Amino acid sequence: MSVPLPFPAPVAPRRKRSARFVEIAAAAGVSETTVNRVLNERGSVSPETRARVIAAARQLGVPRVLPDPRHGLTRFDVVMARSTTPYAHRLDLALQRIQQMLDPRILIHRHVVDGDDERRVLELLAGSAHRRDGLIVALRDSPAVRVALQQQLARGVPVVALMSGIGALEGVRYAGIDNVAAGRTAGHFLARLARRLPGRVLILTHRLDFRAHAERVRGCQQALAERQPQLQALAPVECGDDPALARIALEAALQDARRDGVPLVGLYHSGAGSDGLARVLRQLTPPERPVWIGHELSDEHRPLLRLGLMDLVIDQDPDGQVAASLHHLLHATGHVEQPGPGAPNEFRLFGPENLPGEGSYLDAPLKAPVERLRR
Repeated sequence: MSVPLPFPAPVAPRRKRSARFVEIAAAAGVSETTVNRVLNERGSVSPETRARVIAAARQLGVPRVLPDPRHGLTRFDVVMARSTTPYAHRLDLALQRIQQMLDPRILIHRHVVDGDDERRVLELLAGSAHRRDGLIVALRDSPAVRVALQQQLARGVPVVALMSGIGALEGVRYAGIDNVAAGRTAGHFLARLARRLPGRVLILTHRLDFRAHAERVRGCQQALAERQPQLQALAPVECGDDPALARIALEAALQDARRDGVPLVGLYHSGAGSDGLARVLRQLTPPERPVWIGHELSDEHRPLLRLGLMDLVIDQDPDGQVAASLHHLLHATGHVEQPGPGAPNEFRLFGPENLPGEGSYLDAPLKAPVERLRR
């Protein structure tokens, strides 16, 4: 005879029913036969339909390993303006290194072009011999470039801008730093470190028709005006990353300062060509030297920081920018589920006390979390 239990017998939990082919078909707007072909890899289906079915299955929580949403190669084009600056070299090396860490079916095609040759720039933006699945640009913003990128977006090609944003163009993902914030950071530290008042601050830049440099200059001017009105920010001087032009501009500012009796207490350079500045500053005694803030932790800037000629470097981490841009394109093409952060990339500050090891800037290893870019 059976003995009643003092408590009810446990009831096995019901397993949640997984989505059926009919539900996946309804969510994707296709037939059940198409769902069967896609999920079981049994037939030819267009890439667009394949992506819809896999997305629907993922959304419905199908408990199985889903196929890769894409067949064949995925090709990303990179169109960047030719430059001899350390940042441009680092950017190119980062693209080469990250290619080696991606799935072999994901290819990066790099195109370096004279940024002032607008005809050639527009030709490269219009397309290439192969199918384009994504586009990364590091170019000067212009109306013609915006039109060309808008046409790519209209064709369904995801676009990412490095180094400098593209203004008033919805849909382009910016993977660079906040250049206004970088300039404001320079202005903040100039105002804090420049002790001789009143005084002047010399602002040098590459070219103001490059959005990134115009934003840095504007940010520096804003912060100086807000934090130390007694500092006079001189009109920015375009040096085109030429050390000779940078040297001439600094010598002229020092000559004017001696003539007028108002010392040059600060120096901000948003571009490259620092060797010309260093040649002039080495001839001054430490009390005469202005506070100097520049960009990029290059092999040129490391010894200048150690010697005390430079005070601070704002580094925009091109390796991180490349990782962020690839993350966006891989998500847009279905290789990565989670989207990347929408905010601009962070920049880093380096002074003489927190310099990395002795390795070369251009040979530094790629520090970006590339594992997340793999499928």
